[in-house]
Amino acid sequence: MPRPTGGNEGLPVLAAGTVEPMAASTLAPPIRIARAAVFAVFGLTGFLGAMWVVHIPAVTERTGVSNATLGMLILLMAISAIVGMQAAGPLADRFGSRALVAAAAGWLSLAVIGPGVATGSVSLAVALALFGFGNGALDVSMNVQAVHVEREYPRPIMGAFHALFSCGGLLGSLAGAAALHSGWDLRLTLAIAGIIGILTLAVWVPKMLPPNAPHSNDRTPAFPPTPADGPALSAPATARKNAAHKASTQQAAHTPSAASTSTHPKDHPQATNRNLPAHKPPAHGAPQAQDSPAPNGKVEHNLPTDAATRTAPDGDSAAPNGKATQHLPTTATPPANDTAQNDESPAPNGKAGRRSVQRKVIALAAISFAFLMTEGVANDWSALQVREHLGASEATAALAFAAFSTTMTIGRFAADRVSGRFGPVVVVRWGALLAAAGLALIIGSAWVPLTLAGWALMGIGLAGGVPQIFTAAGNLGTETAATDMSRVFGLGYLGFLAGPSVIGWLSKPTSLTVALIFPLALVLMCAWFARIVRSDS
Repeated sequence: MPRPTGGNEGLPVLAAGTVEPMAASTLAPPIRIARAAVFAVFGLTGFLGAMWVVHIPAVTERTGVSNATLGMLILLMAISAIVGMQAAGPLADRFGSRALVAAAAGWLSLAVIGPGVATGSVSLAVALALFGFGNGALDVSMNVQAVHVEREYPRPIMGAFHALFSCGGLLGSLAGAAALHSGWDLRLTLAIAGIIGILTLAVWVPKMLPPNAPHSNDRTPAFPPTPADGPALSAPATARKNAAHKASTQQAAHTPSAASTSTHPKDHPQATNRNLPAHKPPAHGAPQAQDSPAPNGKVEHNLPTDAATRTAPDGDSAAPNGKATQHLPTTATPPANDTAQNDESPAPNGKAGRRSVQRKVIALAAISFAFLMTEGVANDWSALQVREHLGASEATAALAFAAFSTTMTIGRFAADRVSGRFGPVVVVRWGALLAAAGLALIIGSAWVPLTLAGWALMGIGLAGGVPQIFTAAGNLGTETAATDMSRVFGLGYLGFLAGPSVIGWLSKPTSLTVALIFPLALVLMCAWFARIVRSDS
């Protein structure tokens, strides 16, 4: 019995319709290491960002800038981050996400030192612009790499990456607070942070997936189907299934006849398109061609002949039953599933396909804007809302943001399991509804513990939405996937920045608590349009 040759030799053959579940142990070690590398970079990004945030008072004291000037400089940093995001997309498409992670992480590690050595408003502006640009570029490139690594897993893991970002921020804030408490010089602390970044870059970035890694080309294919679309095949299982399918189709297409058992190509000149006789439709009443199973289970394509002893054209041997067994090549009628042997989905063809992708990018960017705007509102207004609305002390009011950030971090770890079991649409839709319930509780509550519970519920609800949106943006199956992701990131980040300002404007004619109706409406909109994150595969 002929055996399949090549890289799939020796792999077990699955029965038709069999889906082999992927155990964690079947993951190749390089994939596990690449996952750890992405974890490290996400944690590093949060760490470096927190090191800047906790030293803002020390930087303003050293440079002598006013609060108003500092606000303008922070806005400049945010604009630079958006520019970095938009620049990173095409660069990642061209050079690969791993190369861009290396460049952006190195940039950010050096740029974090800048605010520490700034001596005035101009030098601080330059330092923050460089820091923001590097941060934006790293945000895009590391998320693109995260999508490639996630594709190698049988379940979603994007939420865990974003949870590590939060953990890195917590570690950075604690380390910065400890350095300030010990009286360390600002320049020394930020220089050490930069060195940590360079060392992390040197150790982990080479272990990320390169652009030409199997199943991980930066022209992203569609993500494995969600439970609604059927169980996903793992990479090894897909390879085994493709190997079995290829072997069976080759055997069926090149079944030797009774008169010729040679398998050498020269013995079968009909195995090329030019040697195949042209197919003519049978005359009315003529017998139709039938495929009869051979004793060994292979399929023979039987063509009717005029006489039992007629020799088949082009070397096809005649069978005793009067039917000529024709050796059909695989190039003549490729099997339907041959196109699925390539793990990458083709990019949308034509202007219509590209317009469809652009519409989906805009839709994903819109719900990213809504989710991140709501998150920005929680970051900047949660403590003040508890203090103004309920008259709580500053220490008690601070618990609002603590509750929100804690449940968001925990929720991001849990969101991957929920997404793997029920699909990303469930995570986005029910997460948005939980966030809406939390906001409704905050708006209507007159009791501090109940209000804190509302902020905690809001953190759980918002935890999984953004990672699912970013995963969907990275799996549109186009050759400009990183550029598409950068647009979603950019508009989402704009919402994160604009949210606090919008709430500030709305609170002037009403109150801060009443103004929270606006983000409540936004998350309800996200719940309604949650289907946009469904995979098209």
